[in-house]
Amino acid sequence: MIFTSESVTEGHPDKLCDQISDSIVDHFLKQDPYARVRAECAVSSAIIFIAVRYASDAKVDFSYLARKVIQRIGYDQPDFNAKICSILSAPQELPLNMAHRFDETQLSDADIDQVAAKNQVTLFGFACDQTEALMPLPISLANQLSRRLAEVRHQKILPYLLPDGKVQVAVAYDRHRPVRIHGLTIMASVEHPKQVDPKKLADAVMDTVVKPIFKNEKIKPDKETRILINPDGPYQGGPTHHSGLTGRKSAVDTYGEYARHSGDALSGKDPMRVDRVGAYAARYAAKNIVAAGLASECEVMLSYSIGITRPVSLEVQTFGTGKMPDNEIRDLMERNFEFRLAGIMKHFRLRYLPSKHTEGYFQRLAAYGHFGRTDMDLPWEKTDRVETLQAG
Repeated sequence: MIFTSESVTEGHPDKLCDQISDSIVDHFLKQDPYARVRAECAVSSAIIFIAVRYASDAKVDFSYLARKVIQRIGYDQPDFNAKICSILSAPQELPLNMAHRFDETQLSDADIDQVAAKNQVTLFGFACDQTEALMPLPISLANQLSRRLAEVRHQKILPYLLPDGKVQVAVAYDRHRPVRIHGLTIMASVEHPKQVDPKKLADAVMDTVVKPIFKNEKIKPDKETRILINPDGPYQGGPTHHSGLTGRKSAVDTYGEYARHSGDALSGKDPMRVDRVGAYAARYAAKNIVAAGLASECEVMLSYSIGITRPVSLEVQTFGTGKMPDNEIRDLMERNFEFRLAGIMKHFRLRYLPSKHTEGYFQRLAAYGHFGRTDMDLPWEKTDRVETLQAG
């Protein structure tokens, strides 16, 4: 079997929208941890549209935040930059709902059991032992390569690169174990493409991006690995050439299509949205199950309904890799993990994280994946339930 996953750089138009949306969420929560906010963003050539529904007394300048994100990512070309792009916003202020303005860290178990989900969703969490971060290898490598592609641009190692880029990694499997890198494709947008020799670009990307990432990997490209860098000629990227939208890169945000995900956007939502935080809780449970050695692969499914506190459906699949029957792992998981909305918020303290990170918290998650991150201290990536699960 050959499995391929995609990742994109922070300058991809969809990821630009995700980062703007989550920057808005961060700034609401910094001022008001009880803020309810839903932010959507769309971008096209020289124009950005921001739609925000919120219930909070916090003051947030949406246009200012969008321009900061554009500038930080590095869009400074004549056709799209933080100074000249037009920004339209459609804010809708909602009345404060005092039922939502509670400090979950002070809630008793009985109180938590009274906080129901406000939307319906079926979502999934996944983990496997293919990497140290317990992520599928294709998306792990794709995210590392796309991040490195941005780093060599920011560090002026390859100063002619533009912010938008794409990566695909194809991994060959034998009996569900990765055995070799089958193929690798990198699409890098460059300034003045006619002035950059394609062969020199390919060699530079190999030397500064591909080789450093694979230096410490157990599975590396070999003589038969097909490596393509801008195979269709100069890559025309950025909002000038294709539009962007919040939540359109769910596979990049999660497991690279190796495992299921809800399809709902993770970005642009405050922590009372169960379609966001439930995905974090499901990943936390799946990762601890694999880390505890109960399975080599684990998928956790949670379904929530409006007005119901607990998941209406909770299932576990280990795809034949479990050390005990799936139903027993499910029962063990249900006893040891919190899947109620307020319980997840209390355990992860999600509404208070932005105020502790001046550089932004959810905004940083909006590029290079919400799971398997080693550059951030994410509560849902901890494996602190291993001993409890092993004890049964």
